[in-house]
Amino acid sequence: MSNALQPAFAAASPRVTPPATPWRSILIHGAVLALWVVLFSRAFGQGSQMFGNAGSPGGLGSHAVWSWSVGVAYVLYDTVLLFFVGWQTLSLLRPPVPGPAASAQAAAPRCTLGVIVASHNEAAVLPVTLAALLGQSDPPDCIVIADDGSTDGTAELLAGRYGLEPPAPGQLSAPGTMHPSLRWLRLPHGGKAAALNAALLCVDTDAVLTVDGDTLLDAGAVAAMRRAFADEPGLVAATGVIMPVCSRTLSGRCFQWFQTYEYIRNFLSRYAWMRLDGLLLISGAFAGFRLEAVRAVGGFDTDCLVEDYELIHRLHRYAEAHGLPWRVRVLGDAQAHTDAPSTLGAFLRQRRRWFGGFLQTQYWYRAMVGDRRYGWLGVAMLPVKAIDTLQPLYGLAAFVLLLVYLVQGNLGVLAPVAGVIGAKIVIDLLFHLWSVHLYRRWVGRQSEVNMTQAFLAALVEPFTFQILRHTGAALGWWVFLTGRGHWGRQSRAGLLGRGQGPAEDDRSG
Repeated sequence: MSNALQPAFAAASPRVTPPATPWRSILIHGAVLALWVVLFSRAFGQGSQMFGNAGSPGGLGSHAVWSWSVGVAYVLYDTVLLFFVGWQTLSLLRPPVPGPAASAQAAAPRCTLGVIVASHNEAAVLPVTLAALLGQSDPPDCIVIADDGSTDGTAELLAGRYGLEPPAPGQLSAPGTMHPSLRWLRLPHGGKAAALNAALLCVDTDAVLTVDGDTLLDAGAVAAMRRAFADEPGLVAATGVIMPVCSRTLSGRCFQWFQTYEYIRNFLSRYAWMRLDGLLLISGAFAGFRLEAVRAVGGFDTDCLVEDYELIHRLHRYAEAHGLPWRVRVLGDAQAHTDAPSTLGAFLRQRRRWFGGFLQTQYWYRAMVGDRRYGWLGVAMLPVKAIDTLQPLYGLAAFVLLLVYLVQGNLGVLAPVAGVIGAKIVIDLLFHLWSVHLYRRWVGRQSEVNMTQAFLAALVEPFTFQILRHTGAALGWWVFLTGRGHWGRQSRAGLLGRGQGPAEDDRSG
C-alpha cells in the first residue's frame, strides 16, 4: 500500500486495529453454525431408520421430509430472499422519476471523472478496453493505465500504438500525443489493489472509475456515472450493471448461459438492498468512487482477495463513525461487459477466491453484524451475510443426502422431498422469468436475455451450475482458513475469445 494512504487506512480498517467482537455477532454467527450441525445430524439421527431400510414406506409424510431438514432449511432461506428481492424490485415497474431539470444541471459544477485501468499482462485485451473508453459519448477527463509490472508486451503496446512516452518506474507518463487524456503509470508488480492505490494518488478528479483490463464499457457508461456523482453529493461508491462474456467453445457457451442469468438476479438483488441503504457488493471490474472518500479511508486493502467488497464495508464504517450521509448505489444506466470464466477450472478458481475474500471481510467486520447504528445494513444485510458464510455447506449437504437416498432407493424419503424440490423449482422458475422482465425494464437491454433460455436455465441450474457455485464457495473456506489465497492464472477467452485464442495473466494479489 502506498505510504501516503497508509495512515488513513490504519485508522479506518478493523483489520489493523480489531475491535472487540460483540455478543450479538457471536450469537448470530454461532446460531448459523449450530443450526447447520443440528440439521445435518438430524438426517443421521431421526432419519437413521431410513438409511437402514431402503425403500421402507415408514418414512412417508412430514417425518420423512424433516429427515432432509438441512435441505428444507436451505430451500426456505433461499425462498425468503427471493420474495424479498421480488418485493423490493417492484419499483422498477414504475416509470423512472425525472432527474434535475436541465437548467439546474447546467448551473451545477461539472463533476470531473477519471478512469483507472489496473492491468497486469493484459496487452491482448487492452486495445478493446481502451477503444471503449476513448469512444465514450462523454469521455473521461483522464485515463490512467496502472501497469502492474506487465511482462507481455504491454509497454510496447502503450508506447507504439498509443504514443505514450515510457515513464520511470513508479512515475506517471506525460499525456499521450495521440490521446491527451491517456496516461501510463508504470509500477513494479504488487497486485491489483496496490496498483489502484498508486493510481489514486495520481488522479485529480472528483470521481474515479476502476475498470478491469478485460472490461468493455458501453458507450454511455461514463456519462451515467458522471451524472450520478454530480446529482448526489452523498454518493461515494456506485457499481454499473455488468454482463459476462465467455468463449465460443461449448464449455464457454454453457458457462455464459448460466452466468448471464446469475448476473441478472445478482444485480437485481443489489438494487433491492440499495433501496434499504444496505448495499455492500459492487463490481470492481466497473465501479465508481468519490475520490475524496476513498482517500479518506485509505484506498484499497492489499491483503484482501476482494478489495472492492472490503472497501465498501470500510466506507460504511467510516461514514457511521463520522456521521456522514454517504450512500452506495447500483446504476442501471451504466453498463458494461466483462470477461467471465469459460472453463470449469477457471470458474472454480474465481468462486474460490471470491468466497475466500468474502469470509475474510465478514471476519474483519464482524463487529458491524447486528449493530443497529448501521440501519438495515447492520440488522439485516450483515446477518444475511452471516448465514451466507455456511450457505454452500447447507446446499452441498442437502445435495449429498439426496444422492444417498437415491442410491439406496429410499422412496420413503424421496417421495415427499421431491414435492418440496418441485415446489421450489416452480418458485425459482417464476422468479427467474420475472427477473428477466424486470431487468429488461431496468436497463433496456433485450438482445442478451431470452425468456426461453431463461426457462431452461431455471430447470437445469439447481442440479448443475448451483452445485458448482457451492463447490467453489466451499473451496473458499480452505483459502480463508489456510491463508493461501491468490488471484491465480486467469484466461481471457471471452472478449477476445472469439477465435483469437485466450490471453492469460497471473494476478497474484
